[in-house]
Amino acid sequence: MSDSTFLNELNLSSQIYLIRGHRLMFDKDLALLYGVTTGNLNKAVKRNLQRFPPDFMFQLTEAEVKNLMFQNGISSWGGTRQLPYVFTEHGIAMLSGILKSERAILTNIAIIRIFIKMREALLQNKEILEKIEKIENSILVHDHEIANIFETLKLILNPKLPPSPQVGFRIGENKD
Repeated sequence: MSDSTFLNELNLSSQIYLIRGHRLMFDKDLALLYGVTTGNLNKAVKRNLQRFPPDFMFQLTEAEVKNLMFQNGISSWGGTRQLPYVFTEHGIAMLSGILKSERAILTNIAIIRIFIKMREALLQNKEILEKIEKIENSILVHDHEIANIFETLKLILNPKLPPSPQVGFRIGENKD
């Protein structure tokens, strides 16, 4: 199976969550992808804990789990007895050093590619938003300038001159 086929089969982007400002994957989802139990994945991580600093992996709080359950509309988070661990992109890359099966290698490649695509998409969206903002600012400046032009044209076409004295003869008036 090619890694691109494997990538398509995984549907990974739906398993990546934004928590504490980081894009993360849950230990249970990674375990499923790697073909191991969540317990065995976490045991392997704990045996190699020096590879997983807090910016690579951390455990969620009860409040975060409840918030995710509420957001995702599920009644339970898989029936786990302990709070789940989540892994950042760097933590997932580090998993490749402790899980060495062919499936783990293909999974890691697929996950890292998804993270790269997500980062590229965010950068493209940022550039597009910046361009839209520049256009909006330009339009606002032009709108103001156009409004000034119309005001000037109105003054030219409809001048508000003070009434001038009437010049001429008055019929029927005698000046003697």
